[in-house]
Amino acid sequence: MTWKQLFTSSIGKKLVMAFTGLFLVLFLVVHVTINSMIFLNDGGESFNVVAHFMSHNIIVRILEVGLFAGLILHIVQAWFVSQENNSRRGVGYAVSAASTNSTWYSRSMGVLGSLVLIFLVVHLANFWGPARVNLYFGADNTDAFADMKVVFSQWYFVVIYLLGVFALFWHLFHGFQSAFQTLGVRRGRYKSIIVGIGIGYTFIVCILFALMPILMYTQVIQ
Repeated sequence: MTWKQLFTSSIGKKLVMAFTGLFLVLFLVVHVTINSMIFLNDGGESFNVVAHFMSHNIIVRILEVGLFAGLILHIVQAWFVSQENNSRRGVGYAVSAASTNSTWYSRSMGVLGSLVLIFLVVHLANFWGPARVNLYFGADNTDAFADMKVVFSQWYFVVIYLLGVFALFWHLFHGFQSAFQTLGVRRGRYKSIIVGIGIGYTFIVCILFALMPILMYTQVIQ
């Protein structure tokens, strides 16, 4: 397969989505692990130490560029695949067979992905953006934990984050297994293992993400 086919053919687009999706899955493991430092409930001391390290480590900064590149590529290829699927699916088929041949969340990956993207924009605007502005302009005394407390002290941001986690849950629930299926791994004796890992991963990551705004809003974590 040539590079052109990788980005233009149907199977090529799905492979790109699978690889970038798994890359983002690994990123979420790192992200949720770092954020879980707030559960130590030590006034944000541990969380701020790790956050400071991540924002100042040159290797992490380079990987950050790759992360955004992978995210953009995943979104673009997902849009193309969604458009192709919609154009190939006849009206009769969509009405009569879609509900029996697939789950609602697999048919709603475009909508769920769009909700996750909106959530991501809000998240970046609240945390990543201000932190990077402070860093680049020399104001290196940012208290990331204090910033998190301010955001999650407002109920509407808590609601937005919980809706975002809800969309992320179903996106991961389908996308994790779909990626391995595209790569030809989700079959035979490995199918049940991948399904189990995917379900466990999705529940753990999303529950942790959901608990963060809830526990900070209710001041269980201070």
